[in-house]
Amino acid sequence: MIYPIVAYGDPVLRKEARDIVQGELDVKKLAEDMFETMYAAAGVGLAGPQIGLDLRIFVVDGTPINESAETEEDIDQSLVGFKKVFINAEIIEEEGEEWAYEEGCLSIPGIRADVYRPEYVTIRYFDTDWVEHTETYESMAARIIQHEYDHIDGILFTDHLTPLKKQMLKKKLANITKGDVDVEYRMKFPK
Repeated sequence: MIYPIVAYGDPVLRKEARDIVQGELDVKKLAEDMFETMYAAAGVGLAGPQIGLDLRIFVVDGTPINESAETEEDIDQSLVGFKKVFINAEIIEEEGEEWAYEEGCLSIPGIRADVYRPEYVTIRYFDTDWVEHTETYESMAARIIQHEYDHIDGILFTDHLTPLKKQMLKKKLANITKGDVDVEYRMKFPK
């Protein structure tokens, strides 16, 4: 099932999501639907709040980034085989030099901006079989995780921007809230 993507301005995007209790819902089906929704919107990550669920779950798949690589050298090794589901995730540590990359978000279409994030992230989470993992990721994989993790904490990538940059985006963000945006996927706008 493809969910509509919740647009900027909806309160669910600002809420700290709650842990999923094992057995309360079919996490495998939910993850499958989230991947389907993410692919339909051409994304590489999608969090529960972005489909209107205040649940600590997000899915990632960095494959599309590597598929667009022009040469073998352009392939980001951190993204090889990087398709995962993170349930009740908790970042244990972020370290390394912060580096900038132009991020975007399915909930904030048409806006991209440089965000600085640490190079490495160590995260503890459950998979869809409720097996616990603690893993360290680097480079683009770490960035995608940090971006999606922010979503389950009620943080958007625009929160990482300078006050001046935020001021410059104010009108575009207001237009998204009003539904005045052109996207090729279904969205749900605040009432």
